[in-house]
Amino acid sequence: MLTKFETKSNRVKGLSFHSKRPWILASLHSGVIQLWDYRMGTLIDRFDEHDGPVRGVHFHKSQPLFVSGGDDYKIKVWNYKLHRCLFTLLGHLDYIRTVQFHHESPWIVSASDDQTIRIWNWQSRTCISVLTGHNHYVMSASFHPKEDLVVSASLDQTVRVWDIGSLKKKTVSPADDILRLSQLNSDLFGGVDAVVKYVLEGHDRGVNWASFHPTLPLIVSGADDRQVKIWRMNDTKAWEVDTLRGHMNNVSSVLFHAKQDIIVSNSEDKSIRVWDATKRTGLQTFRREHDRFWILSAHPEMNLLAAGHDSGMIVFKLERERPAFCVSGDSVFYVKDRFLRVFEFPTQKDTQLVPVRRPGSNGLNQGLRTLSYSPSENAVLVCSEADGGSYELYTIPKDSYGRGDAEAKKGSGASAIFVARNRFAVLEKTSNQALVKNLKNEIVKKSLLPIATDAIFYAGTGNLLCRAEDRVVIFDLQQRIILGDLQTPFVRYVVWSHDMESVALLSKHSIVIADKKLVHRSTIHETIRVKSGAWDDNGVFIYTTLTHIKYCLPNGDNGIVKTLDVPVYITKIYGNTIFCLDRDGKNLPIIIDATEYIFKLSLLRKRYDQVMAMIKNADLCGQAMIAYLQQKGFPQVALHFVKDERTRFNLALESGNIEKALECAKKIDDNDYWYRLGVEALRQGNTGIVEYAYQKTKNFERLSFHYLITGNLDKLSKMMKIAEVKNDIMGQFHDALYLGDVRERVKILENSGHLPLAYITAAIHGLNDISDRLAAELGDNVPSVPEGRKASLLIPPTPVLCAGDWPLLMVSKGIFEGTLDDTGKGEHEYYEEAADADWGESLDIGEVDTLQNGDIGIPVGDVDVPDENDEEGGWDLEDLDLPPDSETPKTSTKTSSAVFAVPTPGMPVSQIWVQKSSLAAEHAAAGNFDTAMRLLTRQLGIRNFVPLKTQFIDLHLGSHSYLAAFTSAPVISLAVERGWTESTSPNVRGPPSLVYNFSQLEEKVKAGYKATTAGKFSDALKHFLSILHTVPLIVVETRREVDEVKELIVIAKEYVLGLQMELKRRELKDDPDRQQELAAYFTHCNLQLPHTRLVLKNAMVACFNAKNLSTAANFARRLLETNPSNENQAKTARQVLQAAEKNMKDATQLNYDFRNPFVVCGATYVPIYRGQKDVTCPYCTTHFVPAQQGQLCAVCDLAVIGSDASGLLCSPSQIR
Repeated sequence: MLTKFETKSNRVKGLSFHSKRPWILASLHSGVIQLWDYRMGTLIDRFDEHDGPVRGVHFHKSQPLFVSGGDDYKIKVWNYKLHRCLFTLLGHLDYIRTVQFHHESPWIVSASDDQTIRIWNWQSRTCISVLTGHNHYVMSASFHPKEDLVVSASLDQTVRVWDIGSLKKKTVSPADDILRLSQLNSDLFGGVDAVVKYVLEGHDRGVNWASFHPTLPLIVSGADDRQVKIWRMNDTKAWEVDTLRGHMNNVSSVLFHAKQDIIVSNSEDKSIRVWDATKRTGLQTFRREHDRFWILSAHPEMNLLAAGHDSGMIVFKLERERPAFCVSGDSVFYVKDRFLRVFEFPTQKDTQLVPVRRPGSNGLNQGLRTLSYSPSENAVLVCSEADGGSYELYTIPKDSYGRGDAEAKKGSGASAIFVARNRFAVLEKTSNQALVKNLKNEIVKKSLLPIATDAIFYAGTGNLLCRAEDRVVIFDLQQRIILGDLQTPFVRYVVWSHDMESVALLSKHSIVIADKKLVHRSTIHETIRVKSGAWDDNGVFIYTTLTHIKYCLPNGDNGIVKTLDVPVYITKIYGNTIFCLDRDGKNLPIIIDATEYIFKLSLLRKRYDQVMAMIKNADLCGQAMIAYLQQKGFPQVALHFVKDERTRFNLALESGNIEKALECAKKIDDNDYWYRLGVEALRQGNTGIVEYAYQKTKNFERLSFHYLITGNLDKLSKMMKIAEVKNDIMGQFHDALYLGDVRERVKILENSGHLPLAYITAAIHGLNDISDRLAAELGDNVPSVPEGRKASLLIPPTPVLCAGDWPLLMVSKGIFEGTLDDTGKGEHEYYEEAADADWGESLDIGEVDTLQNGDIGIPVGDVDVPDENDEEGGWDLEDLDLPPDSETPKTSTKTSSAVFAVPTPGMPVSQIWVQKSSLAAEHAAAGNFDTAMRLLTRQLGIRNFVPLKTQFIDLHLGSHSYLAAFTSAPVISLAVERGWTESTSPNVRGPPSLVYNFSQLEEKVKAGYKATTAGKFSDALKHFLSILHTVPLIVVETRREVDEVKELIVIAKEYVLGLQMELKRRELKDDPDRQQELAAYFTHCNLQLPHTRLVLKNAMVACFNAKNLSTAANFARRLLETNPSNENQAKTARQVLQAAEKNMKDATQLNYDFRNPFVVCGATYVPIYRGQKDVTCPYCTTHFVPAQQGQLCAVCDLAVIGSDASGLLCSPSQIR
């Protein structure tokens, strides 16, 4: 049983497949009807109008309708497109058990607990017949798929077959009045619409289900007597044929399988059983743990079944439908109808070779899974799942194509494939070995496989691709070594390219592309199941899902080639023809349009000549292609495909093609687009187009400022006149200010009534005649000009560049830009055209007197404007006396001096540093703090990065040097490399220079020892903690140094733990017992000998003073064993021993047993004796009691106790 889809829900009582779409309806005991897409595994819709359980549901064959019947006595007809119930049919007086549409007539049949079956016309929305005769609940009723019959099952222990032929006649409208009258009589006086044809008695209990065979005159029924009965009928009678026994509880549903000669039944005994309809024996049983089955449904077209149970439903197949096949050269070998056949692609000739498998041995799921072919020996290996996995080896005689009855050599094994000309490998799962056999089926050698393998595939001569649950490896059978290893989802099929350089690993919902050493290239994820695939001659992988043929380019880009109606399995690809096998074993050539993926492949491989040819000839278009070109950085190519002016405009702006953008803007003629064109033209310094764009949008303020910065004072003065005509006083004043025209400014202020301002402006600028006249007008209100202030003249600066475009570098055009221009014009020609172009459409500044009143709003009046011919154009091209076009020499592409080719930006050094490195320090130096943190978490279990923050910043800043170029330019950062010399190649990047090194740590250790000796415990603790916080970011070169770094961690850890305990002991003033315990534990830290002596003396004195003489004597002995050089220490120890020998007792009981080896918990400071459970810090290896699991380590303050970590990585030598 192959489960395709499963849901979790309330109890499922009714199921119905859609005939065309991958949909299934499930009606629930809760009253909800769910509509699922079983292919995608998604809930599409839910319908919730019934009150109480819905027991029956059915899709219409062709209309967007379904019908449901529930415990609320209602039959509802729904339109799933409109998401609503269309109408309700009322008439039944009790629960409705099943409902079904007729396949042709507009009828619905319903069965109910009111002991009747009703037939309804859903178009007239009336009940047209009531079938009475059962004397208990009617549990099911259904139409015959072809004839005018209905079969019903009831708890009265009978199955009834009804003839509804007269209903057919009745629905045909009678032409004759007499006929109509007789029909009226029969209606009034209980005419017979449907008659009982047969009553089938034989079940001992109530019958739950009965259904017709799709083609034969058979009925199958299931009942509460736990039996499934088969009945046969002819024109006159019906009789029981056989009984199938095996269910352990009520049989709830049973049906004939449309495609195979089997019966499927399910029951409240939590099982689905499959029976052979001919032999009438059980074939298979599928059980659930806790769920009783209630309903079965078969797909009308496909090989799918669905079953509803207590907690949901399953959609499943009984057998795989994929034919076993193997492609070799120009032919495909495949199995169809128990024969091995060969199909030759060039001639499309199909030949039958030899029969495979004895007829009659075709149990369920015993089908053939794989084929393997050896061309030189003409031998075929066929694997099947029979007997837990077996294979058969056929040697095909060269002359006996079609006649052959070659005897097969058999054997058992999970999978078998040819690995050489006359050798094949068989997987023996129990011992995890590959048995290599010859063509006589004799074992030649055995190889133990490197991973727990559940299938093997071909991987080149002498190699196996071994599959485990989550990875695959390539294993060389000769040398017995692993050639490649890759983590993948569970792989189902393996497809090698023709040259064996690339492999595609197909999983249920993904495809992994790798090279021959299993180095990962790309992964594609699909929501719909992946079915098959093959490589075409260009190195593109073409694959099929249930619904589409798709392609995958070498870089992982993928797309759709064609939509499929039914699933197919690709065997071979020749150019535009894909050869496939369908589920019936037919070979189909499918013609595809490969233009799209060939185009993308050419772009990817930079085969621009092909790209150009395809652009000129091919019919490539669509938003997806445009988006793809944009995404890949070819907006100028995308520009060629697009017809929509707005999209063209956006692409032209993106590729900086200002001329194309101007063309589009003219056609669109929208202010927003003119504005955007102006912004881009300004960015490129194309002043002419900026001016044109501002003119089109009548953006006078910007236009005036534009003339100011380009120094076009003539046009600026015209702008001032236009502002005057438009009565725009502010604009006029601004223009006067930009021009530095004081008289004009005074005039504007005076005309607008600002006499005081006009007077001050005239007085300050020394226009005495005007100021005197204004003073007379103002009389007493003359404003006073401040005394003693020095006025400075406000005049705009002179522009550096006057009225021309900005100088731009000559750059060589991209591969596409020149070739794709439809116009084929040079740049000079373009500008000439632009200069002569119709640039005065909405407003030509040179002709103010021709302005329309509508444009300005007031009559123009007598504005004194120079004649058009006096105007100095913005382009000044009229002055150039150019020779005719034909003689203009074109810039040759070879003269590289004139053209500046922009260098392509390289990869940033920081990116190069992190690409190949697994060392956290190098990632931090590159500024990739997040990946550095991830590495430290993976390698050392570090989760608290606060103590490492300064180290990270130091590493990053220390690996770069910074140069200030000149004041207005940003600072340039330079990467500093480790071990750089003058002779180093400039193209090879070394690893980053790091500010922390091992010698610094050795200095810190010495400082820590010194502080410990001097009794400065806080300082010493800081030194040793600093070592622990620096080690994760140290890089050393040799393996010996790696070992030294690891030793250093242990030293620092011992000191940190001991010093923390000592500082804790000094805090405890009022707990002498705990003080002694901490002093005692300190003596078990692995310290330098002088420090050990000091610690022992410390503990000895503490215990002696507290009258714990036995423990003090132990410390004294240990102190004397170290041969102390300080006579004072030795003398004290001997005195303590003498005093203790008189009374070897402890005044108080301490939690300390020196005879039993222990380690100290780094958090609670209690001993963990040998044999007790503990957890450790993955970084500093301190031990802790199990309760501390998951906490932050109290010693290093970095790692999480008990977390998984791969170990310290601090040298490139560890990675090689």
